[in-house]
Amino acid sequence: MAVRTEKEFTFETLQQVAQKMAVAARTAPKGRGRDNMVCALVDGEDLVKISKKMHEIGDRVDMHAFIRDAQNIQDADVVLLLGTKIRSTDLKKCGMCGFENCEKKNQHPDIPCVFNTGDLGIAIGSAVAVAMDHRVDNRIMYTIGQAVLEIGLFDADVRIVYGIPLSATAKNPFFDRKK
Repeated sequence: MAVRTEKEFTFETLQQVAQKMAVAARTAPKGRGRDNMVCALVDGEDLVKISKKMHEIGDRVDMHAFIRDAQNIQDADVVLLLGTKIRSTDLKKCGMCGFENCEKKNQHPDIPCVFNTGDLGIAIGSAVAVAMDHRVDNRIMYTIGQAVLEIGLFDADVRIVYGIPLSATAKNPFFDRKK
């Protein structure tokens, strides 16, 4: 029997948990059964690229949260990205987006359909439940999503993205964060 240290299998385990999180997000309920969600796993050099973009955004808009979160994801082994396309559900009667119906909302393609954002929220909840079931430290960060959108990691029709960094250390690096 070979002895494997924790360091040797932690990254592999976090990759597996992230994959299970992606499956949970994919299978989460969607309004009218329409799937507008996108999903990706990021690690290594791509994670560094996102972190640098977050730091750049923080400097540009003078918002420390981006800089703090940029450091946080450098403490992560993998980040799960979950996003949504902006597409209406073509309902004749809804109005929850502020427009009378989907036909009127479609005249404003940059305005999200509430089902897009609601479905994404349910998917994120399903994903982090899997992380919690496996006792993996995580945090939902919109700042990651902002950097991903600026970098253009997804197609242009993906307009809302969140990132969920994962870690397995003695202390959750995403909890006691400096403001």
